[in-house]
Amino acid sequence: MPKEFSRSSRVAEQVQRELAELIRLELKDPRIGLVTITGVELTPDYAHAKVFYTTLADPSARQGIDAGLRRASGFLRRELGRRIRIHTLPELHFVFDESVERGDRLSRLIDEAVASDRKREG
Repeated sequence: MPKEFSRSSRVAEQVQRELAELIRLELKDPRIGLVTITGVELTPDYAHAKVFYTTLADPSARQGIDAGLRRASGFLRRELGRRIRIHTLPELHFVFDESVERGDRLSRLIDEAVASDRKREG
């Protein structure tokens, strides 16, 4: 079992690297802009890949980014097939990764709390 896990994780990492490069260099959709692929989860049979992404774009632009990535998924899958040799090419499902945004919000809250404490002490 560990051998299969390591192969699966290696394939997921390769899919992540290739998709990041394809999105950065090949996609021309202006809605997508700067997108970072933060992770890929593959089903055991490689039929589906959940592709997690984040962006520094305004939250109002996220709907356009989602639509652009969904529209490009066929192209990205085809290009992935040219770059990676696996028996089943996964269907791509893009999911916004909220962890980066959540971490940023928590960091701001901590900074505000520290600043507030300093004002009270000063």
